[in-house]
Amino acid sequence: MCDTYVALGTATLDKSVIIGKNSDRKISEAQLITYNPLKKYSKGEDLECTYISIPQVSETNAVILSKPYWIWGAEMGANEYGVVIGNEALATREPLKDVGLIGMDLLRLGLERGKTAKNSMNIIIELIEKFGQGGPHFQDGGNYHNSFIIADSNEAYVLETAGEWWILEKVKDYRSISNNISIRGKGDLRRDGIIQHAIEQNYCKDDNDFDFASTFASVHPFPDYIECSKGQLKKKKGEITPTLMMSFLREHGENICRHKRKDITTSSQVSHIRKENKKSIHWFTGSSLTCLSIFKPYAFPIEDQKTLESESYSEIDSNWFWNRHLEKIKPFISKPNKENPERDAYRNLLRSVENNLILKINEILAKENDISEKETLNKIISLNQEAWERSEKLIS
Repeated sequence: MCDTYVALGTATLDKSVIIGKNSDRKISEAQLITYNPLKKYSKGEDLECTYISIPQVSETNAVILSKPYWIWGAEMGANEYGVVIGNEALATREPLKDVGLIGMDLLRLGLERGKTAKNSMNIIIELIEKFGQGGPHFQDGGNYHNSFIIADSNEAYVLETAGEWWILEKVKDYRSISNNISIRGKGDLRRDGIIQHAIEQNYCKDDNDFDFASTFASVHPFPDYIECSKGQLKKKKGEITPTLMMSFLREHGENICRHKRKDITTSSQVSHIRKENKKSIHWFTGSSLTCLSIFKPYAFPIEDQKTLESESYSEIDSNWFWNRHLEKIKPFISKPNKENPERDAYRNLLRSVENNLILKINEILAKENDISEKETLNKIISLNQEAWERSEKLIS
């Protein structure tokens, strides 16, 4: 059960937009931080996604992604224009296609092709209508439809889908999504014909009976998985910071930070999307279990910060940090709320390192008007390197 959060300027301490996501997937599935720079393409080129090829555009944005190693797309990420997207799995009454674009492909395409949240949202909608969703999202099978939170420094949208059908809601103050349909009623905008389709499929009786969540949910009564995340955001409205968002993602009471034998939180992201051309900071763990990981800072341009190439890898490399970190924390996966002195001591070390990194980033951002953009970036690059060096030492 994944969770994605967003808090707009009316809900954050510094009036920025802050988005956070945990990716919960198979414990055997390494998730990598990858980078794809701005690229230009010739007319007529095709793009090979996870299962299908689609026409490539003339130019794609630079993107940083957190992606399952074998998939073309990504669970979450950001682009050079400050657009950030997280996606969630949905179970709906609509049939599942064997082949199409998976939600992670759609997410990456939205980041590579969009320059604003609204632009990226419209790109994803167009791709859904043209190519559809389909194909296994896990190596051992498992297909689903998708929802997305799409944000930039000014606004955010929730986009939820059921096969080729979609509905959206513009975020007010804050929002979260999880693995259930969450848009009630008719949303702020929806695909033409969706209500008539629902009536014809006997999902609802008539126009007045249409409620996207209850109409398209495959389980009745459908579960409300976002009660915990909504409560976290509501309680701290006006006080939310990147540090607080990180703490939300570490909640164990409702499995926000997931500890299971076969599926766990495989990676996490918190993005601090700042206005007026100020540097946005994108924090990634690049490792599993948010509570036992360090968020590492990134800022565009990404070139000199630690990433892998944004490609589909055919097999796991045991030398990846993700795998070596997992071996370190395996004894601590079960019973996260039970007292464990060894685990708690390790976790305290992690928090000390991370808090120091956050303090240093905040100091840099507080002085960015007094130093050049290049100097600001160089300081962030230095902290990115420090974060990885400290993380390596903690798993050795």
